[in-house]
Amino acid sequence: MKPPIVVALGGNAIVKPNQQGTYQEQLEAVQTACAAMAGLVAHGHSLVITHGNGPQVGNILIQQEEARLVVPPMPLDACGAQSQGLIGYMIQRTMDNELRRRGIERRVVSLVTQVLVDPDDPAYGNPTKPIGPYYTPDRAKSLLETRGYRMKEDSRRGWRRVVPSPEPLGIVESQAIRLLVEREMIIVALGGGGIPVARRPDGQIEGVEAVVDKDLAAQKLASEVGAWALMILTDVERVALNYGRPDQYDLETITLAEGRRHLAEGHFAAGSMRPKVEACLRFIEAGGPVAMIGPLDRAAQVLHGKAGTRFMAG
Repeated sequence: MKPPIVVALGGNAIVKPNQQGTYQEQLEAVQTACAAMAGLVAHGHSLVITHGNGPQVGNILIQQEEARLVVPPMPLDACGAQSQGLIGYMIQRTMDNELRRRGIERRVVSLVTQVLVDPDDPAYGNPTKPIGPYYTPDRAKSLLETRGYRMKEDSRRGWRRVVPSPEPLGIVESQAIRLLVEREMIIVALGGGGIPVARRPDGQIEGVEAVVDKDLAAQKLASEVGAWALMILTDVERVALNYGRPDQYDLETITLAEGRRHLAEGHFAAGSMRPKVEACLRFIEAGGPVAMIGPLDRAAQVLHGKAGTRFMAG
């Protein structure tokens, strides 16, 4: 069977801008995403689907904060697992229904997925990833003293917890995902960049308080399962130079050398397009044939080079 495509869904696949993020709103967004991905399956492709979890895990943390006097709070890795289960269930059920509607006999399974990180990663010395609710100065000070949280002030909205974003070293369940692909399953995995875990000297793994970038983790998974393509689907038409300026220039194809040069020149914002471009370049560098970034609603066109931006070795 042909190697799978790893499809990395952007945040707009689950929560649209300016929405409250109710369950029904999320479900409707997932239905749109699954319709686009089912079109790829209809053309004979196997998929491993990854997704973000920013709004969902943030809401879980807010719920924990509001209920802290009634229900004991869970650590961040456990909250990530909860969000994986929630979103995985939505995608799994919706994708299964969409495939059945099209008469496609393929089963869908969601997998709680862990990603190995280095406990000595330099990111631990400089936490940058904001998570959870905004706090008053007094509450932020209390969390700093009682739980050891790192806190960062946002002058407009209050204080917020920040956690490290270490590099993904490997996917714990990559072999299981390979076996599921061989059984022609559609797999939902690595939600929110995966649950960060570190391996102790005795070989045991334990969860860590961190968030792994979802696009870089998707690349690591794509390389480990031997995917023939990494497809990052988001809400942009193409990767662009000078984005948002009068001289914006959209790119149809990017070679490794061009991509590294564009990154060095600072063309892509750290919080949006930069990790996506970096993930695509790493996939090609690791031997992957092709990577793509493009609009979710035209996934099939992105796959066939009629939309989005393609990354090639040269």
